[in-house]
Amino acid sequence: MHSWTQVARPTGSTAEAARYTQPPMEPSQRDRSRRSTVLFLCRHNAVRSQMAEALLRARFPDRYEAASAGIAPSGIHLLAMAVLEEIGVSTLGLRSKHVEEYLGRSFDVVATVCGQDEPSCPFFPGGRQIHRAFRDPTSVLGTDEERLAAFRNTRNEIDSWIGDAFGVGR
Repeated sequence: MHSWTQVARPTGSTAEAARYTQPPMEPSQRDRSRRSTVLFLCRHNAVRSQMAEALLRARFPDRYEAASAGIAPSGIHLLAMAVLEEIGVSTLGLRSKHVEEYLGRSFDVVATVCGQDEPSCPFFPGGRQIHRAFRDPTSVLGTDEERLAAFRNTRNEIDSWIGDAFGVGR
């Protein structure tokens, strides 16, 4: 049994966090005959990493093979699935997974998507390490509509980041 370590991330503003985000490798650095592999991580593999996996698959299916995992998988949040499906992103095949499912597998990019307010994020060895903080929408209290709005906001932020980090020229 492996012990998965957690690493502290930078604290502060989103702009500060952006300084710690490394873009994926350039096309000239990878073998164009295969899709690049990306593993998205957050603690529970319930919302943000699931959204990132589904959005990358939907936006760039010919360029990336996406996966996601966590160190304490807790099942996919129903609102995460709902906000993906409302924009036409398939949730078929998504499931909450433990990082141990990927032991022995290498990834070109390992991206953590935990929020700034969280004390730590999972770590998976290998690949180019990227961190981008996204607020956990499950922390939002309020009416059903306010909670749904928080999930939509997180989805939109992740979708924009996916386009910027993995899009044209990557």
